[in-house]
Amino acid sequence: MRLFEAIIEANHRAVAGDPDAGLHPADFADSLPIAALTCIDVRLNPLMPSVLGVPEDQFIWLRNAGNIVTSPLSSTMRSLSLACAVKGAEEVAVIGHTDCQVCKTTTTQLLERLKNLGIQRQMLPDNVNEFFGMFGSERQNVIKACEIVRASPLIGPKIPVHGLLLDIQTGKLEWLVNGYEAWATMSSKWNDVVRSAGETVDKLKPLMDFSIGEMKFPETKIGETVTQATDWLSQKVGSLQVPPAEAPPTELAPAPKAMNIAARIVDVAQQHWPKPPIAPARPFQKPPIPPPIRVRPPFPKGGKK
Repeated sequence: MRLFEAIIEANHRAVAGDPDAGLHPADFADSLPIAALTCIDVRLNPLMPSVLGVPEDQFIWLRNAGNIVTSPLSSTMRSLSLACAVKGAEEVAVIGHTDCQVCKTTTTQLLERLKNLGIQRQMLPDNVNEFFGMFGSERQNVIKACEIVRASPLIGPKIPVHGLLLDIQTGKLEWLVNGYEAWATMSSKWNDVVRSAGETVDKLKPLMDFSIGEMKFPETKIGETVTQATDWLSQKVGSLQVPPAEAPPTELAPAPKAMNIAARIVDVAQQHWPKPPIAPARPFQKPPIPPPIRVRPPFPKGGKK
């Protein structure tokens, strides 16, 4: 039995009232510590990590509002990656809970509450839901978060990623995402990739012994292929028969009916509103030449103007 299989079994026995239910962490030393992402709800404070049966010193607790993971390279993923690489977490669990207030808060309510805090709408991103990671189902939120964590390049393929939902009233855990199954599937796919790569390398080995002297080139001379193509094209063009051009029509086609109606309208308009007579052109008259401008001589020094 693996760690989270034992955790779920012990949790269900304890909720059912079994006084002997419990986890023996010493039996799972190779799978500890674990990194858990939960919500910031204060009601989780007395429940974690006792509902898991894991000692506090083996429980790396990460928290954010709604246990939301927005992207494979988000700050939450950075913390999870460091929890594994630096703190030595062997498995990851995304733990949501029932009666989540983030789930119950609509976008309108969120904007109104932010406004009460002095945060205006124009200061927020355009897509508020995407930025804050708002969700409408606690279960779907956990499943989506596990998919993002599993797809993140910051979490190695050897780390199982589990998804749990905690009943805030009873303390019962629901196992939504079995990280061992996803891990086994990924491991088998990785083995297939490695096997396929090995087969490809084997098929390419004959090419590694390739010698340029073994190549065989066509024995045609340079330009010979072009000459043959040109001769073939000339024969084809010479065999073509160009049909004689059709003589232009001797009579013009009658004007469309719409054109005849337009011409009739113009004739009637000219009869009732004749054009005004054109005034005869005046003979050309040479424009008068202005008198020359007299240039006054400069004033002598000391003289009067």
